[in-house]
Amino acid sequence: MMLGESNAQLSGTFYAKTCPNVSSIVRSVLLNAQQNDIWIFPKLVRLHFHDCFVNGCDASLLLNGTDSEKTATPNLSTDGYSVIDDIKTALEQSCPRVVSCADILALAAQISVTLAGGPTWQVPFGRRDSRTAHREGVGAIPSAHDSLGNIAAKFKSMGFDSTDLVALSGVHTFGRAQCASFTDRLYNFNNVTGKTDTTLNVTYAKTLKQSCPKTAGDPTRLIDLDESDSLTFNNNYFLNLQNHRGLLQSDQELFSTSGADTVAIVNRFAKSQSQFFDSFAKAMIMMGNISPLTASNGEIRLDCRKIN
Repeated sequence: MMLGESNAQLSGTFYAKTCPNVSSIVRSVLLNAQQNDIWIFPKLVRLHFHDCFVNGCDASLLLNGTDSEKTATPNLSTDGYSVIDDIKTALEQSCPRVVSCADILALAAQISVTLAGGPTWQVPFGRRDSRTAHREGVGAIPSAHDSLGNIAAKFKSMGFDSTDLVALSGVHTFGRAQCASFTDRLYNFNNVTGKTDTTLNVTYAKTLKQSCPKTAGDPTRLIDLDESDSLTFNNNYFLNLQNHRGLLQSDQELFSTSGADTVAIVNRFAKSQSQFFDSFAKAMIMMGNISPLTASNGEIRLDCRKIN
C-alpha cells in the first residue's frame, strides 16, 4: 500500500472552495441521525474501517449488487448505510457532484468519534469512488476470531505498526458486537467443547453466558463492547483489557498474549487517555490514506449505492 504517495494527493483543504461547509453539513446530519439511533456513531466508524481494509478507501463497500462487499460475511452486521445516503443527499443539495462517498465515510468517521467524546483530527480529502466492488478482498478485514498473529499481519500489510494496531483496536471502546462474535470463548474455546477462555474474567464470563446462552440464544443479539459505557469514546477499553473484560478474543489477546509487544502499549493507553487519543487520530489519518483513487481515477458517485 503506497501510504506516503497517497498522503501527497489528499489535502485537508480539498473542498475549501468547492464545498466549504462540508464538515458542518455532515455534522448536522449526524446529530439528527443520533436522535433516531444512539448507536450510529460507532456504526459509521466501522463502515470506514471495513471500506479501507478492502482495496483502499474507495467507498466500494457502499455499492449494491450481486457481487457487493456489504453482503459478504464480515459485513453482514454492518449498518448505517441510510445515514450515508442522507449525508450524500444533503451535500448534493449544497455542492452538487463535488464530494465523494469515500470522503463522506472518512469525514463521518472523524465527526462520529469527536461527537462521542473522542479526539478530533483534520481529515485529508480528495478520494474518489470506485466503479466496482471488491468482494474477493473482504478476507483482509480483521475478524474477532483472528489470533493476534493474524491480526498483526493484516494490519502490517496495510502499513500499520503495533502502536497503530492497538490504537485502532481501541475503537471498540464504543459500539456493540453480536453474541456470535464471541460465544466460542464461552462454550467452545480453542474447539474444546465446554471450555471457557481462561483470559476472560470469571464473573464477566458468567454475565455473558446469561446474555448469550449456549442453546436457544439469539446469535445476532448485540452486547456492549464496554460494559460500563459503550456510547462514549474514551480509554476504558484498555482498562477492560487489563481487567480481563475484553469482549472479543481479538481484543483481549492484545493484553493477554505473553511476550507480545502490544501489552506495554495497552498499559500505556490505559494510563494515558491523551496518548491513546493522539495515536488513534494519527492512525485514522493513515488508514484514510490507504490506496485512495485520485485525479481522474474512479468517479464522484451521485448515489453512494451505485455507480454513475
